[in-house]
Amino acid sequence: MRISTSAAALAVGGSFVLAGLVAPAAQAADPGQECRSLGVANLYGEFIEGDDHHVPDAEGAVAVGGDAYFGGGFSVGQELTAAEVDALPGKNALVVAGAINGANTQVMKGNGVYGSKADGAVIQAHAGTIAQGASPIDFKAEFAKLRAASTSLAAVPQTAGATVQADGTKLTFTGGDAKYNSFTVDAAKLQGAKDVFLKVPAGSVTVVNVTGGLYDMAAAGTTGFNIWDASKESFVLDDKLQSAAGGAIRAKLLWNFPTATKVVKNSAAAWAGTVLAPNAAFDLGSGGPVNGSVIAASLTGKGGAETHHYPFTGCLPGTVVPTPTGTPTSTPTVPVTPSSSTSPSGTPSVPATGKPSASASTSGSPSPSASTAAPVVSASPSASANGGGNLAHTGSGPVVPLAIGGAVIAAAGGAMVVASRRRAAKKA
Repeated sequence: MRISTSAAALAVGGSFVLAGLVAPAAQAADPGQECRSLGVANLYGEFIEGDDHHVPDAEGAVAVGGDAYFGGGFSVGQELTAAEVDALPGKNALVVAGAINGANTQVMKGNGVYGSKADGAVIQAHAGTIAQGASPIDFKAEFAKLRAASTSLAAVPQTAGATVQADGTKLTFTGGDAKYNSFTVDAAKLQGAKDVFLKVPAGSVTVVNVTGGLYDMAAAGTTGFNIWDASKESFVLDDKLQSAAGGAIRAKLLWNFPTATKVVKNSAAAWAGTVLAPNAAFDLGSGGPVNGSVIAASLTGKGGAETHHYPFTGCLPGTVVPTPTGTPTSTPTVPVTPSSSTSPSGTPSVPATGKPSASASTSGSPSPSASTAAPVVSASPSASANGGGNLAHTGSGPVVPLAIGGAVIAAAGGAMVVASRRRAAKKA
C-alpha cells in the first residue's frame, strides 16, 4: 500500500506529541518515577496555616493563613527570581489572609494581598501592587493535603543500608542511595545532638522523618548542620555563604515532623533544608536562619531570625496527586505501598498531569478521545485531594512505555518517508 509523505510526517508528528508528554513539566524525574512537590507551599519560604509573628526578614515569598505581625522593618521576597514571582498565585509574594501589622513591611518583588490592616501598619511594594482582598490560597485545603503528605512520607521505611549513628553529642545520618534516602529518628535523639552530620550522594532526595510531639534544638544547643561534600572529601558547615555541592544537597533535604506540635530552632544554628511541620508551632528563635522553607501551623521569631530563600526541589514519592477541576468523579484510586528498597521506584507510576494526553492511533494521529482523568494516589483515606490549591505533580507516570512508543512511531515514520522517496526516484 502506498503511504503518502504527509501520512509519514503525521506519524512522526505523533512521536513528537508523545515526546512532549514524556518531558517533565518542572523538576526532572527519573523514568518511571512519580515527581511530586509540596504544592502551593513549595512556592513560599514561609507557608503558615495560622499566625506568623517574627522579625526581621524573609528572603522568599510568605503566605499566612491567619494574622501577621512583622516588626522592626520586614522585607519579603528579595531573592525571588522573575519566574518564581510569576508562579505565585496572583504573583503575590506576600499573602496574609487575616490582619497585617508592622510599621514597615516591604515587598521587594511581586505583589501583596491582605485581609485587613491594623491601624498604623505600613506595607509597600517595590515592584508590584499591594491590595486588600480575599486570599488567593485556600489554607485549610492546602494544609489538609500537607498533613496527608507528611504522614505518607513518614510511612516510607528507612532506606536499606541507611544509618543514624549517635557518637556522644554528634549525630550522623548516612545513606548511599543515589535517588532517595529516607531516615527515621526520634525527636529526643535528634535534639540531643550538638552537631548534625549528613552524608548522602549529591542529587539524591533526602527525607528525615522525626517522630514525637516536641523537638527542641535548643535543649542540647545544636549549633551546626554539616553536609558531606564529595569533591572536598569533607563535611561542610552549612550557612548562607557556603554549602556542600553548591547547595545541591540542601535543596533536596526535607525535615518531616508528622506528629510534632512544637518545633524550636536553636538561635545559634543555621538549619539546613526545608522543614515540614504542618501541625507544629515553629519557633525560629532569636538568631540563625533556616536555609530553606518553613511549613508550619504557626511561626514566631525575634531578633535576627530569618528564613533564607532555598526552596525544596526534590521529587517526593507517595504524596497526594490532586484531581483537577472538572475531571470525572469515578477517577480510580491507587494505594501507595512503600517499599523498603533503596529507591522510591516502587511508588506506583500513574499519569496525573490533569491534561489531555494525545495517544497515537492506528493512523498515526492523536486520538481526540484521549482521557483527561487524573488518578489520585492516596496513602490513606484522609489523603484524598480536596478543594483549593493542589499539591504539585511535576512528572509523567509511565515514562518508559511512552518513550518506547515514541521511538517506535518515530522509526516507523522515518521508514515511511525513506520508502516513499525511493519509489519516487525509481519512477523518475
